[in-house]
Amino acid sequence: MRIAVVDYGSGNLASASRALALAADRAGLPAEVLVTAEPEVVANAQRIVLPGQGAFADCAAGLAAVPGMRDVIERATARGTPFLGICVGMQLMAERGLEHGVTPGFGWIKGDIAEMEARGLRLPQMGWNGLDFVPGSHPLLDGLQPDDHVYFVHSYALTNGMAGETIATTDYGGVVPAVVVAGNRAGTQFHVEKSQDVGIRLLSNFLLWAP
Repeated sequence: MRIAVVDYGSGNLASASRALALAADRAGLPAEVLVTAEPEVVANAQRIVLPGQGAFADCAAGLAAVPGMRDVIERATARGTPFLGICVGMQLMAERGLEHGVTPGFGWIKGDIAEMEARGLRLPQMGWNGLDFVPGSHPLLDGLQPDDHVYFVHSYALTNGMAGETIATTDYGGVVPAVVVAGNRAGTQFHVEKSQDVGIRLLSNFLLWAP
């Protein structure tokens, strides 16, 4: 299995690639993890991972600056290649980002990425927080338990999304989407590569996933 980690100037590429290699090993999958800015490599991969950190608009601009990359991600995922967005990589799946103006996303999931209300809590949300989900509700969550803790760093989150596209949430001054799925395209608001055994298990599930 070839796993393409998209390099567009944003995201914890080394951490993500190490976590994916460990996840493949734990899943018993022979895999090659390729950190790449080459659209042809992404087009021929069996899994596509899009990390991201920082502002939505900056990440969108960085992706657009890699010739052909956004188009090849669109085409590859449209034909069924499983995709995982991490943090801002997940946010780019939405219709629009509202950070530093209005920036179009991929539009794969309904909703906007807007500043969290947080209801008196400090922003960004930074640290470990528990997940809320229905056990057995999706293969990406296999082996996880409600209140398993994962690592978040963000001030913006998905709003006005479609309930069926959010498979796990967290609570930070209100309900915050944590894992989203639309067909073969999935995303985690938290940094799965920093979430220790829980994150590695979710990545293993992603590599085994047959949507």
